[in-house]
Amino acid sequence: MTPRLKDLYYKEIQPALKTQFGLKNLYMGPKIKKVVLNIGLGVDGNDSKTLKSLDDDLAKITGQKPMVTKFKKSVANFKTRKGTNAGLKVTLRKDKMYEFIDRLVNIALPRIKDFRGLSRNGFDKFGNYTFGIKEHIIFPEVSFDRADKVRGLDITIVISSKSKDQSLALLEKFNFPFIKKGEN
Repeated sequence: MTPRLKDLYYKEIQPALKTQFGLKNLYMGPKIKKVVLNIGLGVDGNDSKTLKSLDDDLAKITGQKPMVTKFKKSVANFKTRKGTNAGLKVTLRKDKMYEFIDRLVNIALPRIKDFRGLSRNGFDKFGNYTFGIKEHIIFPEVSFDRADKVRGLDITIVISSKSKDQSLALLEKFNFPFIKKGEN
């Protein structure tokens, strides 16, 4: 069964973006390529118990086993050693990506305390959108009682588009809760 957002994209969003930007065909419009989630371990990089619990939490959130990232260099000021654990990373594509975005927008983001919306400044020059979440426990798959420490989470949405405006329009059609212009 195809995800709800994937059907919505191909049936409604793609034709709407074609007319909005005056594109020649449907496939010239912006499209989400992948979603990348990162959790940094920080000081707890060598603690196998913490690594295991975060690995389980991220696997529950995404439905996919995370990859452990390692430091490439030793930096004394950051107290890092080459080859030690730096964090966890998951890359979502295709159906899992659409299912995650659906759960993120409709379930997880509304659970954030004092949430006013996502910043419009998270776009890079290629049209990709990156934002951070301060608590990984906003996802219903993660048990609040079982989590030993609340961790931050970085989410990057890689979009194939020509500009930031096209990427913003695509994410707004997916109901991402952006802060309205003029609000602080």
